[in-house]
Amino acid sequence: MHLVVVSRIYLPEPSAASFFLSAVAGELSSRNHEVTVLTAAPPRGYAMPERAERIRTFPVLRDRTGYVRGYLQYMSFDIPVFFRLLFTKRPSAVLVEPPPTTGVMVRLACWLRRIPYVYDAADLWSFAAGHATSSSLVLRTLEELERRALSGAQRIVTVSDEVKERIVAWGVTTPITTTGRGADTSQFHYSPAPSKPLFLYAGSYSAWHGAIVLADAFAEFLTSHPGFTLRFVGHGSELESIRERADQLGIADAVEFADPVPPSELNAQLSAATASLATLLPGGGYEFAFATKTYSSLASGCPVIFAGPGPTAAFLARVNTEVHAGAPVAYDPAAIAAAMREIADAPAPPASREQLAAWADEHVSMRAAAERAADAILDVANGATA
Repeated sequence: MHLVVVSRIYLPEPSAASFFLSAVAGELSSRNHEVTVLTAAPPRGYAMPERAERIRTFPVLRDRTGYVRGYLQYMSFDIPVFFRLLFTKRPSAVLVEPPPTTGVMVRLACWLRRIPYVYDAADLWSFAAGHATSSSLVLRTLEELERRALSGAQRIVTVSDEVKERIVAWGVTTPITTTGRGADTSQFHYSPAPSKPLFLYAGSYSAWHGAIVLADAFAEFLTSHPGFTLRFVGHGSELESIRERADQLGIADAVEFADPVPPSELNAQLSAATASLATLLPGGGYEFAFATKTYSSLASGCPVIFAGPGPTAAFLARVNTEVHAGAPVAYDPAAIAAAMREIADAPAPPASREQLAAWADEHVSMRAAAERAADAILDVANGATA
């Protein structure tokens, strides 16, 4: 069969969506299906990888950080992809990645061509949007678009049961498959490296992540442990707020901001870091979200300090019963600083990191999630609805 993936972000641009979608495409290709990816042209400096799937790109607008984020940026992808999907070789099914505007365009194109589609509900954007805007009109519009994108699909795949429950509570009756996510352990794995006095936040840091708390925590930590660095790798709408807060606290020289890097480079940084960091803002209506960046860190053998509510804290607590995975703590600067001090004073030795990576490869590899997603897509392509 011919299957199409539609996403504004894909390899070689690093992101959780890129890693997952490429794993799904690879799984479908390994089953001898033809896969075409309709995506955006990557930022300058990224070389297109050699892949089994056919990756077709189109120029898009990007924000000043190089990310496809914002109304105009989304439209620059969504409008062309509508026509691209109309005129591409007829697929048996389509897998579409958020934002909801892309989902609605895919719904319309698929309706016109009578093609079934699967919606990847990794996030629920209308919940997160409350941190980016206070406009009730914008929020209502986005929620309606997201409902339409979800309800028009023949199947939904999602990251967790918590997200599934939110979708069901909306009254969406589309069958839902919880695939999970996991780490691409072909790219994230234990790689022995000299340890560095470094705490690493890798991935997006939007308002609903609440990563600004890390500036206060790190400032408190530095009073007893000078010489460490806090590094943010990725894109985020909170970048300027975090930078300003670091300036106010007098720690700007110890806080770094870097653009996204290829998986191999991020794996090397995680392998050398004292620990990785992840946060989720309490009381923001997005407590059901899972910090998927946790998986890549564990697969690299790097312990995680997670601050906030939701399923990530419970997950780390469970993993800690088997291997040393890090520390789930309260969303509080003092609690985060205490966790930093504890791991800085007793860093994970190489044997512990190797054991952690081996555990991740066995239990949270993206392979199984990709297989479940591929099964769901092929069910839809074959006419099954549940």
